[in-house]
Amino acid sequence: MAIRASNWGWNPAGRRRYALILLWTGHGLWALFGQRPGELWARTAGLIARPAQRVASGWEAWREKRREQRRSYAELQAENARLRAQVAALELGAAQQAPRLTETDEAERLLGLRRQIPLQLSAARVIHSTRPEAFGGLILDGGREQGLMPDQGVLVPEGVVGRLWSVGPTQSKVLPADAPNASLAVMLARSRATGVLQGLGSGRAAIRYISNQEVVQVGEAVLTSGLDRVFPRGLLVGYVSQVVKGDLELRVTVQLSAPLDRIRLVLLLPPQPPLEVQEPFVAPEQRPARKRGTP
Repeated sequence: MAIRASNWGWNPAGRRRYALILLWTGHGLWALFGQRPGELWARTAGLIARPAQRVASGWEAWREKRREQRRSYAELQAENARLRAQVAALELGAAQQAPRLTETDEAERLLGLRRQIPLQLSAARVIHSTRPEAFGGLILDGGREQGLMPDQGVLVPEGVVGRLWSVGPTQSKVLPADAPNASLAVMLARSRATGVLQGLGSGRAAIRYISNQEVVQVGEAVLTSGLDRVFPRGLLVGYVSQVVKGDLELRVTVQLSAPLDRIRLVLLLPPQPPLEVQEPFVAPEQRPARKRGTP
């Protein structure tokens, strides 16, 4: 039997087969990649590289965001430091201006008080306070050279302060109404019962010689009666804080209305003022109600 030559050898039949395979392979590649294989390869490479590009762009965006946050944080710190310095400067300025503003406010209120009382009132400034000491008082910047005299009444818009105790050439000492050796003629706003106010210290005082038959209520206003000829009638002294019934008289405790520890400016009444003047300190509920039809 004759042996047939291999169809895949390098013979005319094999070469034809190789040529057909190359032709079909080329046609398949042309059909697969098209006329511009470079663009397809570029797209393929782009698809492969896109995740890495996204990761890289995200990383760069994160780093830029971090840099921006650091810059913003530094700017915020600088702005906070500037604002803190500005607030500190404003607080310092306010602290420096506070005494002047407080004194200005007190001066305006004293001016309003002078308009309410139809008397020749003089003003003085408190330059020192000896109240924490035994029998202490307030030192004013006026004395005999300014026409001041002992026993002149001293008051502020909140109420009665006390009286001038000693008067020097340029300074005077005020005996406050809560001093143990101070006394003041007073009356109760509702019953008009009169008594003598004696100091107990710490802004408190007691009223003596009020009969047990009188009805005194806690919170009732206490006014000057004018009988001591130091204060005219009707100026506010304080409010009743406690009432205890004794054997013969009521023990009435009064909380003084004047802030004795925070006074900067005071008004001084003339010596021996008239008994009756306008009542600027009476609380609204204590004023007598007007009848209908009266002016």
